[in-house]
Amino acid sequence: MKVSKKQIVKLIVIIALFSLLSFYKLPYYIYTPGKALDLKQVVQVSDGNESKGSLHLLTVSGQTATPLLYAIAQFKPYDDIVPITEARPHGISDEEYLKSQLNLMENSQEASLVVAYEAANADIDITYDGVYVLGVIKDMPANDILQVGDLITKIDNKDVFEAKDLTTYIQELNSEKTVEITFKRDDKVYKEKIKLTQFPDEDKKGIGIQLVTNRDVNVDPDVKFSSGNIGGPSAGMMFALSIYDQLEEEDITKGLKIAGSGQLDYDGNVLPIGGIDKKVIAADKKDIDILFAPAMETHEKSNYDEAKEMANEIDSDMEIIPVETFQDALDYLKTVAK
Repeated sequence: MKVSKKQIVKLIVIIALFSLLSFYKLPYYIYTPGKALDLKQVVQVSDGNESKGSLHLLTVSGQTATPLLYAIAQFKPYDDIVPITEARPHGISDEEYLKSQLNLMENSQEASLVVAYEAANADIDITYDGVYVLGVIKDMPANDILQVGDLITKIDNKDVFEAKDLTTYIQELNSEKTVEITFKRDDKVYKEKIKLTQFPDEDKKGIGIQLVTNRDVNVDPDVKFSSGNIGGPSAGMMFALSIYDQLEEEDITKGLKIAGSGQLDYDGNVLPIGGIDKKVIAADKKDIDILFAPAMETHEKSNYDEAKEMANEIDSDMEIIPVETFQDALDYLKTVAK
């Protein structure tokens, strides 16, 4: 069978058009409901106790829009299309953003260890050794000086053990002052002078970096996390509940399917997160019984308010429970009767 030049050109045009629609990156990001993942597959405490029920982390899926994905998202009621600048901080590359999200996940795991082991009165030891740079903001003073992964150990010859050591010191200074930052990169120590400036549209000053404290947390028994490429800090509360449940003989799940989302700090506070509406949808598809949502007010609505609205919209039977601390979630589960 002979193929004419016209047919070849037509085929090339079709392939080129398909490639354009499928792979050309638009300046938009699409968020969709993710999954409810059973934490028995993600968090394992050595010789931990087993439960009849299950605890789940919730995810939101996201990807850069192509023309095809953009068009499909128009017909999916729970997909959100946002400018790429809203999905990723200005001046941070895709690689830097992914690395920072994975670092935030590691930080949430560490916070969950601290909170859960202290709540269970289990064996834990913590030491501090500087702060890591998670991101460098474009057009701010630290740009082209510091890099993601740098370990800051001093500011003006003052030791930096935790992120608050650096941020508190900076906020007490004049916004025009120059500070000397001591940091490690590739096992070498550097010292650089960086001038403070005001953040754009924010009532605070700094050098333009995102930080995370470098803690060395040792626990007994050991804990293994298998979170793969899941990034961000929002699984912290559920990690802590899963660890605590495995450490304690009492089964806090009572045979129920429990999910939730919330960033956990080292003091056990549950902080607001993004995408709670999509996480409610993911939980409902998994037939979750109880969903914990952060109750701390941020803007007009709390995560709890948003979760309740979505649960009502999709006619879900889940119980949506507001929490401000890890202890709130723990106290609620201890009163639940199956």
